[in-house]
Amino acid sequence: MDLRGKLYSLVARCVINHKEADIKLASGRMSNFYFDGRLVSLDAQGLFLVSKLMWWKLRGRIDAVGGLTMGADPITAGILAAAAMDGMSLKGFICRKTAKEHGTGRLVEGPALAHGDRLALVDDTATTGGSFIKAAEALELQYGKDAVNIVACHVIVDREEGAAEALMEHGLHMDALFRKSDFPAL
Repeated sequence: MDLRGKLYSLVARCVINHKEADIKLASGRMSNFYFDGRLVSLDAQGLFLVSKLMWWKLRGRIDAVGGLTMGADPITAGILAAAAMDGMSLKGFICRKTAKEHGTGRLVEGPALAHGDRLALVDDTATTGGSFIKAAEALELQYGKDAVNIVACHVIVDREEGAAEALMEHGLHMDALFRKSDFPAL
């Protein structure tokens, strides 16, 4: 079985289809389709597969990877490790939802990004694209709009509820390892 096929099996076990009741999503929407991304990204095999597959798509195209805490955190770390195993240098960053009220007060943590660095945003799931947009806004606030060069947004599961279209309105393109429609039996 290929890496994507192995990951599909893991992801399918983390998709919950509640027939009776809806679950509230991070976007604020209610849905009977829920993907618990942390069950994949905080599992050794799941993180390895996600990181390897995303790194293959991003290799040679980016200088840094990160996203909005918390969904992006393990994926960012996994991609950094995959890059290091390939002998490549790559920076990581974590975007906070609100600025720290102590210390440096930063919205974005990690090694300093240079003007023009090519960035990839990652997350476990996308509904409206709000997490990607918040991460992009945090980067722009900290580094300046002209300094931020987001070249890719990668997600494990696209819920197919408008995230790709919303991101396109912001000049961003999203690539998903899987889409909700990949799980028709659930």
